[in-house]
Amino acid sequence: MKNREGDRLRVFAEGKDARTHAIVRACRASRENPWITGLTEFNSPGFVRDCDEVIEHSLVDMKFLREVVERVRPDLAIIGPEEPLAEGAADVMAEYGIPTFGPPKELAAIESSKSWARGLLDRHDISGNPEYRVFHAVDGMLDYMRTLGDFVVKPDGLTGGKGVRVFGEHLHSLPDAAAYGEELIREHDAVVVEEKLEGEEFSLQTITDGEDFIHCPIVQDHKRAEEGDQGPNTGGMGSYSCADFSLPFLDSADVEEAREINEQVIRALANETEQLYRGVLYGGFIATANGVRLIEYNARFGDPEALNVLPLLEGDFVELCMAAAVGGLKQVRCSFRRKATVCKYVVPRLYPQFSADPGYIAVPEELTDRDDLKWYWAASEQVGADVWMTSSRAGAFVGIADTLEIAEDLAERAAASVKGDVRYRRDIGRSSVIEKRKHHMRSIRGLGAAAVGAR
Repeated sequence: MKNREGDRLRVFAEGKDARTHAIVRACRASRENPWITGLTEFNSPGFVRDCDEVIEHSLVDMKFLREVVERVRPDLAIIGPEEPLAEGAADVMAEYGIPTFGPPKELAAIESSKSWARGLLDRHDISGNPEYRVFHAVDGMLDYMRTLGDFVVKPDGLTGGKGVRVFGEHLHSLPDAAAYGEELIREHDAVVVEEKLEGEEFSLQTITDGEDFIHCPIVQDHKRAEEGDQGPNTGGMGSYSCADFSLPFLDSADVEEAREINEQVIRALANETEQLYRGVLYGGFIATANGVRLIEYNARFGDPEALNVLPLLEGDFVELCMAAAVGGLKQVRCSFRRKATVCKYVVPRLYPQFSADPGYIAVPEELTDRDDLKWYWAASEQVGADVWMTSSRAGAFVGIADTLEIAEDLAERAAASVKGDVRYRRDIGRSSVIEKRKHHMRSIRGLGAAAVGAR
């Protein structure tokens, strides 16, 4: 490698969340001992503590990004969140010949345009799409909503996971639903109306160089702000994964179907765009009575799902990202520890509402980086020796153990120790909640109590 700080490999990481802190920390553990430059929008404690250089600026300013690249000249770039990918951050890196873990703008449309993603599956005869229709005008939209009966309205653009509305939950009448659809058309030029799917959601993240694949353990996220899956949608309040890399309500056919869909989509992207998808493809799926269906695609690691899988990685993360970025993934020795994980986000009391003064947060230092417990900083800001919250998620604990019960207890005790005007969802990873999900899935499939998902 030619661009180094002394003899150190230069890694550039871009992001402002716990996902990117997890990425940076995984890079810090590399045997390459890289010099890490982090680009973030505020003085993130995770970047301050684990990067060699921190640059504060907008993540979507491509002119500034070029200036940074010309100065830093990294050997490898890793793009954390979706916004810079949608703006072309990987394309900027390609201008300078920098290997990048993250797809170019054209391929990042798999996330930034839900209509394009649905169409890709249709054009390449890939299973997984629900019944759906894309509208660029209101004509016919209300009639289609009546035809579906139960439906979901999705913006054709990035909304941080907070723009999807479900009829009967967020939209309480057909006129309300049509008005929301019209609003989204004005904002995003298109809206996707889909059938409402009944089942259990799960996430599969697939690392790829466009030709070969490494599937991460499957994770289940919790979007709702309140316990019992109540309240408004958020960026994610936490998640869990199991030691067998599946989930208690899935069977082996569900896992294989999700993997096959991800692989087919990666190949379809190459066929359609003549570009290799390099980075991680995150499929948000739902297991239904009629098989696995695709909810949406993301063009990067999930947040919080990355926090569940990256601490389990056995192998050199920098080597893995480089191999994905330049090709040769099959030569990398990489696996995941067979451990269960439970992630619990700690958030300001009013989250997801705006708070003018969320206050400080204090996390016991001895709980931040153990083999069985990790803390990742999210939207918080380092001011001297103190850390102050923004209105978004402050950070997350991840418990790691042989069983979900122990992992949940580790994350729970740690989250309860945080000082500040904060809260978290105590029910994430709890056995009572998972039993409800198993029962729900058995009911949907019409199976007995000893059937699918029994552990």
